[in-house]
Amino acid sequence: MNLVGATICDGEQPPQGEARDIQLPNTEHVSQISVDVGGSLAKVVYFSRLAGTKGGRLNFRKFETEKIDECIAFISRLLDESRASRPGHEFLIKATGGGAHLYYDKFRDALKVTIEREDEMECLITGLNFLITEIPYEVFTYSEINPMCFEETPADPFPYMLVNIGSGVSILKVTSATTFERISGTSLGGGTLWGLLSLLTGAKTFDEMLEASQEGDNKNVDMLVGDIYGSDYSKIGLKSTTIASSMGKVFKKNVDKRQFRSEDISRSLLYMVSNNIGQIAYLNAQAHGLDRIYFGGCFIRGHPITMNTLSYAINFWSKGTKKALFLRHEGYLGAVGAFMKHRSSRRNSRSFSLTEHLAQKLAATELADLEVTLSDDTLDVVAAEESD
Repeated sequence: MNLVGATICDGEQPPQGEARDIQLPNTEHVSQISVDVGGSLAKVVYFSRLAGTKGGRLNFRKFETEKIDECIAFISRLLDESRASRPGHEFLIKATGGGAHLYYDKFRDALKVTIEREDEMECLITGLNFLITEIPYEVFTYSEINPMCFEETPADPFPYMLVNIGSGVSILKVTSATTFERISGTSLGGGTLWGLLSLLTGAKTFDEMLEASQEGDNKNVDMLVGDIYGSDYSKIGLKSTTIASSMGKVFKKNVDKRQFRSEDISRSLLYMVSNNIGQIAYLNAQAHGLDRIYFGGCFIRGHPITMNTLSYAINFWSKGTKKALFLRHEGYLGAVGAFMKHRSSRRNSRSFSLTEHLAQKLAATELADLEVTLSDDTLDVVAAEESD
């Protein structure tokens, strides 16, 4: 896969809730489709040709995991279209996430292609490294004053911390392209918010819940510092609007519980979960001496309130020394990583996969053999491109 000229398709509006495609103007054919099946959502990454051009693009789709048959039917249609354009070509599904094991037989029996399972955490890191190093205007910071401030591609992206927020939360410390460890996590994640709001509001989907939160006012539900002190508690740096107790006003006696609006409850619980994740992220970053904190996972979905809450938490607790970083394809890290795990993709990548491959060889290569090693890899890539 040739990544020269890769760009995000900003000129087109994607379907609501979906990520923008990534244009690959110098890639003609890709043989794999990847799927990352989590506890709540299944994410699909696939390549499509652009009519009348040499290249194509990476496309992104997601499905609720409880409707996994819809996901399988969608992939089946993609395979049928690919077989029609490339008869006799062998196609492959790269699968990751817990559902790659739970639904393995269902995928295999329905799609009649080879299903290769990849480690979930490895795919997350591979996907994030690819997006950080290869895709311009992918990483950004967020604040109410400056909603989307894009980051320059770092000369050395390591070390960093990934906070992946799916149904639950995993926190990973990454020190190289292939070295990482899970250092923490919490069960209070996107699934928690989704579950509580399903019980307490009439919203049916996570997107409906996020939309409702934008219309809500949490001070109607939460107990604030001002509700206790009547003003700021300036001696310890707490504003009157600081949340003292999430949902703290609900328990009061002689209050008709029906007066609490779904929108206010949605806002309150979104703050509760996001603030909790933000503080846990900061504490882990502080303990491990990490300043760059990437937030990924479908919990975020580019939602302003969520990103602002996470950014505020990191900035507040670190006193501005650490930075919350977001991605435009935050929910597809695992699926992108699985996609890049295919051998031909890894060998043909312009810099990410190839430099990782070369780094492993050069680590065991004497300086005198450097030119031969580089020449060998160049020949390998040409051969791989010709055979794909």
